[in-house]
Amino acid sequence: MGAQWKAKGKDLAASARGRLFGKLAKDIMIAARNGPDPAANSRLRLVVEQARKVSMPKETLERAIKKGAGLTGEAVHFEHVVYEGFAPHQVPVMVECLTDNLNRAASEMRVLFRKGQLGSSGSVGWDFDHVGMIEAEVAVAGSDPEEAAIEAGAQDLEAAEDGVTLFITAPTDLDLVSRALPAHGFTVLSAKLGYRPKNPVAPSSLTAAQLEEVESFLAALDGNEDVQNVFAGLGA
Repeated sequence: MGAQWKAKGKDLAASARGRLFGKLAKDIMIAARNGPDPAANSRLRLVVEQARKVSMPKETLERAIKKGAGLTGEAVHFEHVVYEGFAPHQVPVMVECLTDNLNRAASEMRVLFRKGQLGSSGSVGWDFDHVGMIEAEVAVAGSDPEEAAIEAGAQDLEAAEDGVTLFITAPTDLDLVSRALPAHGFTVLSAKLGYRPKNPVAPSSLTAAQLEEVESFLAALDGNEDVQNVFAGLGA
């Protein structure tokens, strides 16, 4: 499984949408540090497109851009930190946080990992590859994902849910491949750097009760306000 862990199903509850908009707003603010114009800021352009696809209110989006670019007079200080450890039943996990309070984030991670095992830096990172991840869907009927991957310069691809293809790139090629895919019949839905497990745990090796424990643990991590992405070493 290459993409970040996501809760199963289409949870459109107000609280879930609020969490999603909060995560995207942080991504937008961070990207806007390099300029408020999406046309001249590739990282911002990709996040803005993603925000629009999930119907983030225009006012929220524009406020995040202005705040991140320093146009509102408000200081934006987010620290990027990655926590490593294990979910129940020794499923490796990488957790990316963007926080304005490192002490709070560290304390909450310790609490959340009580049902698993919080490790030190590098404790599970060796079992993941740092890669670019692009989720895209067919825009032109008949477009072939494998051919598009080769032509656009992706390293690998995986089938995701709802007809979406996950294209894997070298970290430095993320924007290049994102720009190339539309010419090969694909619409880019999201593009980000992330972690891909080298040796994912097969869900079939866990009982239904054990898998539910893992899913509940990951959902609790994902629901934390400081957490941006959860990458789990769990197979499809």
